[in-house]
Amino acid sequence: MIVRTVVLIPILILSLLAMLPLLIVCALLGRRMPLLTFAQAVIRLTLAILGLRIDIEGLAGVDRSRSSIFMANHGSMLDGPILFLLIPVAPRIILKKSLFRIPILGWAMRYTGFVPVDRRGENGGRTSIARAARLMRERDYSFLIFPEGTRSRDGRLQGFRRGGFFLAAAARAPIVPVTIDGAYQLMPRGRRIPRRGRIRIVFHPAVETSGLDEAAMPEFAERVRSVIAWDLKGERI
Repeated sequence: MIVRTVVLIPILILSLLAMLPLLIVCALLGRRMPLLTFAQAVIRLTLAILGLRIDIEGLAGVDRSRSSIFMANHGSMLDGPILFLLIPVAPRIILKKSLFRIPILGWAMRYTGFVPVDRRGENGGRTSIARAARLMRERDYSFLIFPEGTRSRDGRLQGFRRGGFFLAAAARAPIVPVTIDGAYQLMPRGRRIPRRGRIRIVFHPAVETSGLDEAAMPEFAERVRSVIAWDLKGERI
């Protein structure tokens, strides 16, 4: 673990510093994809150094021709980076506002279309959903959502919040349920460096959201939750 940490920390620092000139060039040229591709390369290198292996199922069934909302269970800090790397349409993410204060990284996330949310504000969530929906309609962005809202403390699937489903309804976009199995066991809350091991990612068939309204959301959310739970160890229903 010590060796992996010693190797990884300077690589991440250098990667962050390298992102600054790239961000400047991309901003001058009006380009965003090079930043996302660079971030994916850093994540791929990080996973290799950490000794993490990813088994993927169902990726071939993902429709790359339309913007979608990818919804996954959330038990580990590994979840976001891994899915950002694997989802083939460079998804944006709705993240807590404090992360956008990180120099360089925060600037890059804001420029590439990641959306901050202020959970303390009464209307913060609605404002973020409205902004994400606009980006989906105008720029065909896809979004990655963790509908539990926060990482699970025990690895078990929590209840789903409605924000991601409001986004799906507003953007008229399909939801792709994703199961992350094994990340919690390798890096639960409180652990800074993950154990070596394998993580299984299952991309399920898209669920259409046409006609989804607020009254139908509880039943619809439970349907999506059931799909994700089916391939999660200890959660089969």
